[in-house]
Amino acid sequence: MKKIVVLGGGYGGVVTSKHLAKLFKKDKDVEIQLIDRNPYHTLLTELHEVAANRAPEDSVKIELKKIFAGQKVDVVLDSIDHIDFTAKELRSEQSTYKYDYLVIGTGCKPTFFGIPGAEEHALTLWSYEDAVRLKEQVRGKFSEAAKVRNPAKRRKMLSFVVVGAGFTGVELVGELAEFRDELCKEFFIDPSEVRLVVADMAPKILPILPDKLIGKAAKRLHKMNVEIITSAKITGVTPTSVQLGEGQELEADTIVWTAGVEGSELVGKLDVKQEGRKRIVTNDKLQSIDHDDVYVVGDNIFFIPEGETRPVPQMVENAEQAGPLIAHNIHADIHGKPKKSYKPGFHGTMVCIGSRYGVANVGLPNKMFMLSGFLAMFSKHLINMYYLFTVAGFAKVWTYMMHEFFHVNNRRSFVGGHFAKRSPNFWLLPLRIFVGYKWLEEGLDKLPKVWKNPSNIFLIPASPNADVVSAASEAAGEVAKTVDAQAAASAVESASTAVTALPVPGFIKSIVGWFMDVFFYTSDGGYTALATVFQFFMVFAEIALGVMIIVGLFTAVASAATVALGVMIWSSSMASSEMLWYMTAGVALIGGSGSTFGLDYYVLPWLKKQWKRIPLVRRWYLYTE
Repeated sequence: MKKIVVLGGGYGGVVTSKHLAKLFKKDKDVEIQLIDRNPYHTLLTELHEVAANRAPEDSVKIELKKIFAGQKVDVVLDSIDHIDFTAKELRSEQSTYKYDYLVIGTGCKPTFFGIPGAEEHALTLWSYEDAVRLKEQVRGKFSEAAKVRNPAKRRKMLSFVVVGAGFTGVELVGELAEFRDELCKEFFIDPSEVRLVVADMAPKILPILPDKLIGKAAKRLHKMNVEIITSAKITGVTPTSVQLGEGQELEADTIVWTAGVEGSELVGKLDVKQEGRKRIVTNDKLQSIDHDDVYVVGDNIFFIPEGETRPVPQMVENAEQAGPLIAHNIHADIHGKPKKSYKPGFHGTMVCIGSRYGVANVGLPNKMFMLSGFLAMFSKHLINMYYLFTVAGFAKVWTYMMHEFFHVNNRRSFVGGHFAKRSPNFWLLPLRIFVGYKWLEEGLDKLPKVWKNPSNIFLIPASPNADVVSAASEAAGEVAKTVDAQAAASAVESASTAVTALPVPGFIKSIVGWFMDVFFYTSDGGYTALATVFQFFMVFAEIALGVMIIVGLFTAVASAATVALGVMIWSSSMASSEMLWYMTAGVALIGGSGSTFGLDYYVLPWLKKQWKRIPLVRRWYLYTE
């Protein structure tokens, strides 16, 4: 029996275990065990969303036993505090675990570079608990500040400093800028009172990205009213400030440290060769150079690929590529096959700045493309969903889509609120397009007729006083002169198969009849000029309604007009049963269907803003929030 132990349920540990389970699926003499102190896998790259209240807390956790349900991986919850490489044992306070092959993937923890007070007084963002704690801290400060009237004290409470302008720091401060706007509205605080700062000792933010993207990221942060301080000589951290040296300091009640990471506490204690902030030195097979039965995955790897001058970066893609190779090499060693060397080919990096904007440098190892805005965010979401699909399948991808696209508040998604599923507007989009198309088709079909002969009234029933028989005979004679026999036969057939109009109650008929007698009929049974105008209006109204409903402009009004038009046609005894679906569809579309891929999404908020500026409207509260 061979026992493989994977230590750590992070990105590297999970990916490695998944591939080990697949490779050893039919090997009954191989046991795979995954040990972690937490019962869940944490999506560390999404912690900023929880910390700034964009995504629910559970969205960054995936239960390990669900990930490996039905697979050949035994999930064990324990905290390992010692590894004996000679005895091939892992030890905790309660248990001892033997191994034949060990994969170390315990990840990293924040490093504070020996700066006084940083570890004691700064919050971090490196775990699920960190994210929840930070969210509560930020909300708590806004809640407290709302009760304080001392300007100096209030400003300090509403100042937030993020130390570290790498990916984690920039993503966090971007999310906090959006969270600030929500909290200011909730607690009636002027946004100008809130100070957000991202500071770094490096000369520029996001140094791993090209300068063009760095410039775009900085521009976006400035637009979000985030202060950027680079080349900062950070000398200390107190409970209420970040000291910059030479007597300067940034006062803030909330300080978050995202300035760097080092190997986990356990890795730091191991008797193996380490480089670069407690990373385990490996060979090209990702084995520790001290023990060939010990493999290293994820952020714990210190390996410089052939032709490179720097070690592999501490990023998720490194774990995703290292995991399958380690699984292959262990499988190869057990079955006496050749191992593979690690030749990573990274496909770039992405950073989001808030929920709606990002920058990315992605592509193939030899050809990178710089993206920003929508495309960068699209790439990031696509890669996230791909990873989630490989780890937990469709279920987790669906959950991700829910909290990123459908269950979003305040339009905090890269597609805004277009997909928001708080009402069924998204699912009404096909109906809206179809109803609009039908109205447009009706109007465009009738337009040439009214344009060619305006006096030809066909949208208003004939007057009951008219000599219907004589009119019909005269019309038949005219038809005989102008159409051939086949067309006449077709017209007769159409008349014989005409759809019966929907029944109308007698009292409504009498009201409509009186109205038409007054406005549309002449004494000799003909039509008034107003009837011609009315018919023109009806045709153009159908066209206008069709266009408005299709493009989603003033959709509620257009949908209500659809219902009203249907009722009017029905009351005139000219509506077929088809008119029923026009009216019911119009009712369904009234409730904001234009907010989904429609102009209402942009026009209505602007109109509401202008409406609220009118003094009478403000005085009488004639507006909605």
